[in-house]
Amino acid sequence: MSPSFLFSVISVHNLRYTTLLAADSFHSITHRRKFCTRSNLAHALTMFNDMLHMRPLPPIQRFNKLLGQIAKMKHYPTAICFTHRLDMLGIKNVRPDVCTFNIAINCFSNLNMVDFGFSLLGKIFKLGYQPDCTTFNTLIRGLCLDDKLARAVRFFDEIVTKGFQPNLITYGTLINGLCKIGNTRAAILLLKHMEQSTSCQPNIVVYNTIFDSLCKDKQLNDALEMFSDMIRKGITPDVVTYTCLIQGLSNLGQWKEVTRLLSEISARNMSLDVKIFSAIVDTLCKEGKVKEAHGVLDLMIQRGVEPNTVTYSALMDGYCLIGKTGDAIKVLKYMKARGCEPDVFTYSILINGYSKTKRIDEALGLFKDMSCRGLIPNIVTYTTIIDGLCSVGRQLDACVLLDEMRTQGQMPNLFTYATLLKCLCKEKHLDEALLLFKMIEDDGLVPNIVIYTILIDGMCKSGKLDAAKELLLSLLVKGLQPDTQSYTIVINGFCKQGKLQEANEFLNEMEERGCLPNGYTYNIIIQAFLQDEKITRAIELLRLMLARGFSANAHTTNLVVNLLCDDRLDPSHKEVLQKFFNIT
Repeated sequence: MSPSFLFSVISVHNLRYTTLLAADSFHSITHRRKFCTRSNLAHALTMFNDMLHMRPLPPIQRFNKLLGQIAKMKHYPTAICFTHRLDMLGIKNVRPDVCTFNIAINCFSNLNMVDFGFSLLGKIFKLGYQPDCTTFNTLIRGLCLDDKLARAVRFFDEIVTKGFQPNLITYGTLINGLCKIGNTRAAILLLKHMEQSTSCQPNIVVYNTIFDSLCKDKQLNDALEMFSDMIRKGITPDVVTYTCLIQGLSNLGQWKEVTRLLSEISARNMSLDVKIFSAIVDTLCKEGKVKEAHGVLDLMIQRGVEPNTVTYSALMDGYCLIGKTGDAIKVLKYMKARGCEPDVFTYSILINGYSKTKRIDEALGLFKDMSCRGLIPNIVTYTTIIDGLCSVGRQLDACVLLDEMRTQGQMPNLFTYATLLKCLCKEKHLDEALLLFKMIEDDGLVPNIVIYTILIDGMCKSGKLDAAKELLLSLLVKGLQPDTQSYTIVINGFCKQGKLQEANEFLNEMEERGCLPNGYTYNIIIQAFLQDEKITRAIELLRLMLARGFSANAHTTNLVVNLLCDDRLDPSHKEVLQKFFNIT
């Protein structure tokens, strides 16, 4: 498909509208130049038609200016259409030049159609023009936007070999693209290539791109080494630099380095922004250092940096994580007093805090307060409070809330359903659980192994072992691989009903299907055989369990001790146990 074909398609779509607009030309051209917003596209279209009817025609530079402004408004198809119309005129002084084609290439790139941009590069050469830095940079950017990084690197190498001198934008675009796909090593190699160049040296923006990527990859030693090397080369770090490094160091708990960088920032008379402080508060809270995090918030205010919703929410989450929901509420009140309004995320944190401590009435109070403030609960909020209701045995209220959630247009996800399904199965409300399972399928969601495992467990708890076994075995047909937990649940169900032969057969079937038992599986079935005084099979399983690196748990060990102390145990069985455990 050629650009000409696409031009013609777009032209048909736009021509009628453009022609109609041309009829309404009562305003002066000077007035029509004020079209910097999207709503003024009509003025741009009208102006283009008016320019085409001027005699003599305006020079191509004026058309380029108009096309550039249309592209800035992100009306890329329109800009491409106009470029084609200019090309079709065939008039010398308005023939598209390199600048015109660069605009069209940029539009194609933003539409993820960079191959059409390369076709225009061919046309530039065909018309005898020489592409400039903007041409190549735009094509490289288009390849990066289209996730064609390998091709972008090859194209870069090709044009450099042919004598093209890349500039700061060329390197910056390619380095940013490489970092975005996680290929930080390749980005660093390109940085070194740039440093060896005599015509183009990296600036702080390029370094910051790599710092950010290294920190996300948790390569902090490399980031700090590059940071020191950058300063030795005379490049001054900015707030973005320090934000990347401090956030990365905070996430790894390297507080000594964080303190050093904070002192360095102060020595440089740089202002710490709310993002840096929020990152520190969040990381301290995740490590349980809530008192220190609160101290950082106080320091922010002292330095004139106003905490935002993210900062306060992180601190509240910290208090909730250590069970101090009351202190989290105090932070909420303080936040409001300083004119910072909580959002849905803030309320979800507090609701979760109350739910985890089973203070569900307080959680529901906050949930109602959200609605009064015009905040719309999201899936996380609903799921959190449904989980809280389930944790205190109020599954009926949880079901009512699920219906409300759906009524409000918030469709539950698998995690929401799993939360309620687990509660219903735990309380042996199997019929309601099966209805909920049907609702999952009716919503178009595909149940995963977690959902099926919960349902299998519910069936076993309700004594529906055959149904549980049938459901588990049907998972393979559905393209799901039952895991160790799923098999263990069914084996445990058979053991509790004294059906040891079925449990033993299912254990063998489990291994035949490539799913190996774990220590929990072995202990469950060994305990069942010991309780039924099937000592020989119990010993076989004990040997197998130990050979695979698992050990007997406390309950299994107690059973063995009790059996050895029981005078009613068959002497031959006692001898086997004594021999196995080296007891004389």
